Amino acid sequence: MSASVCRWGFLSTAAIARKNWKGIRLSGNGRVSAVASRSIEKAQAFIDECSAEVPQTGDVAAVGSYEELLARDDVDAVYIPLPTGIRKDWVIAAAKAGKHVLCEKPVGINEEEVQAMVDACSEAGVQFMDGVMFDHSGRLDELRRTLQAEKTLGKLRRISTHFSFSGDESFQQSNIRTDSVLEPHGCLGDLGWYCIRFTLWAAGLQMPTHLSARTLTWLSGEASEGEVPGEFSAELEFPDGLSAAFYCSFLTVNQQTVLLSGDLGYLTVDDFVLPFYDAEASWGTHQHVLEIDNCRWNFRRHSQREAIAEYPSGEANAAEVNMVRKLADAALTGKLDPLYPELALKTQQVLDACRRSDAAGGARVALSPKAS
Repeated sequence: MSASVCRWGFLSTAAIARKNWKGIRLSGNGRVSAVASRSIEKAQAFIDECSAEVPQTGDVAAVGSYEELLARDDVDAVYIPLPTGIRKDWVIAAAKAGKHVLCEKPVGINEEEVQAMVDACSEAGVQFMDGVMFDHSGRLDELRRTLQAEKTLGKLRRISTHFSFSGDESFQQSNIRTDSVLEPHGCLGDLGWYCIRFTLWAAGLQMPTHLSARTLTWLSGEASEGEVPGEFSAELEFPDGLSAAFYCSFLTVNQQTVLLSGDLGYLTVDDFVLPFYDAEASWGTHQHVLEIDNCRWNFRRHSQREAIAEYPSGEANAAEVNMVRKLADAALTGKLDPLYPELALKTQQVLDACRRSDAAGGARVALSPKAS
């Protein structure tokens, strides 16, 4: 391995890989050295199109199979945006080849799959991380300070998250996310993963004790063997009176909102997954007051906008750049961070419990005792 540069290989030319291609170029400690697809022509076309806008610092090889990429000596870490239904074997193969792993989400079909991936990476001494970019945003650090400020929100009582977009008829019929084999969790996996992750973050990584969840609308692509959640909601119970809810949907207009409510105030974020196109990442704090004096009833607004200097993407301080930089640091130094496998496992455990509740008609279910 180069002393200062992590050499990345891409397993697949999925659209999201283009964002991480640029992120790696801006990271300062990484470069893309190879891209694999099921055909070398498709891999070369991806390289040519990305390089036309964002050239890497060296040559990038087009590779005609995933096995060939994993065998290369000029690849230290791999980015795996393959479909969830086929991802596990390739993550394990990458780990056995000594490659550090950044994979897309949802990480696996179930907890057993994710545990197998995490164990394989641990045994090989390589970093495992999933592709939740907001984990690496500087905004989270500031939100944590706000949550810990006793006089702003007070005691946190309620966490609400919402992530949705309205897919057109073409999306509903032919997009991979409506295929029950390749992406069996539908909107719960694609969008709900982020809602669950933010909820766990706001709860200080403690796990819910119980939850109830329902698929509100099912979708099935024209080539799908079965249905997947197209619209989903869940209610989560935590210790000490904390509760949470999330809603995710392929049928509802673009919305990526967070509401954290305490006994003194509440906090709002309007773009918690994909930040708005701006030079700042912002949020709001609110402590409205109902003023009553005989016949005078005034509900007084007390809202404050907070922000940090952070671009939404494609700049050196953007979350996806921080993400690939952090994984490259682990690859270059050998200092693995156990937080990221823990986050992936806990998120999957909650997702699995949501599916169990849904299968039982929305029944209240307890999380597994090992989900702690």
